[in-house]
Amino acid sequence: MLVAAGAFLMTLLGGFVAQRTGDRRHLVLGLAAGLMLGVVAFDLLPEAMAQAPQELHGVPEALLMFAAGFLAIHVVERAVAIHRGHEGEYAAHSHGHTHSHGHVRGSAPGERQREQGVGIAAASALVLHSVMDGFAIGAAFQAGTTVGTVVAVAVVAHDFADGFNTYTLTRLYGNDRRRAVGLLFADALAPVTGAGITLLFTIPEQLLGLYLGFFGGFLMYLATSDILPEAHSPHPSKATLACTLLGVGFMWLVVGLA
Repeated sequence: MLVAAGAFLMTLLGGFVAQRTGDRRHLVLGLAAGLMLGVVAFDLLPEAMAQAPQELHGVPEALLMFAAGFLAIHVVERAVAIHRGHEGEYAAHSHGHTHSHGHVRGSAPGERQREQGVGIAAASALVLHSVMDGFAIGAAFQAGTTVGTVVAVAVVAHDFADGFNTYTLTRLYGNDRRRAVGLLFADALAPVTGAGITLLFTIPEQLLGLYLGFFGGFLMYLATSDILPEAHSPHPSKATLACTLLGVGFMWLVVGLA
């Protein structure tokens, strides 16, 4: 529980850093995309495959859920017509034309609410993921102090990225600062909750693997379809690309510690 409290503080620190970006928003989004890609490739998918290796028609169920998660958020965005066409904006910028970026101005209130809902859903999924981090802490210490310590280091570093992404995603989709801070605190409390729940019961591995696969697809879509284009549309710079690579490398280091 003390380690989970450390994760609580690191999550808040990640969100605090995300708030203090000012005109470096493009760098923050590039870093957030790299962190999310690293989480998916090095953490979620390997864990999902290990816990749900059964195949359905020749394909591991975890990978089917990954595709389902990717397609689910894609269908939602297309159904409510909120995808902002970042690709076209970036192409225009690369040819030297000016453009406005961010959220569509003058959109209908209902459409804006649906767009905000995507951000809240994404942040809520990160909160649930942080609950799983708490599960990992509790289960690792039940396996032994040495294992628990190694996992704790990885989870605490990981939760900095979770806090960073929770605040960034909530604000990216047009939610106000108060709502973003509320979700950030929920994400910070999640590891403590997860660690406490391990004292009561554990989630079946198969079900957990399917969830992790679905969540991985969800994050992959947001990182590649929304966050990266948004990061490059106002500032298609080498610095933004470097931040993305840094985020991926950081998650590789964190997962390697585990």
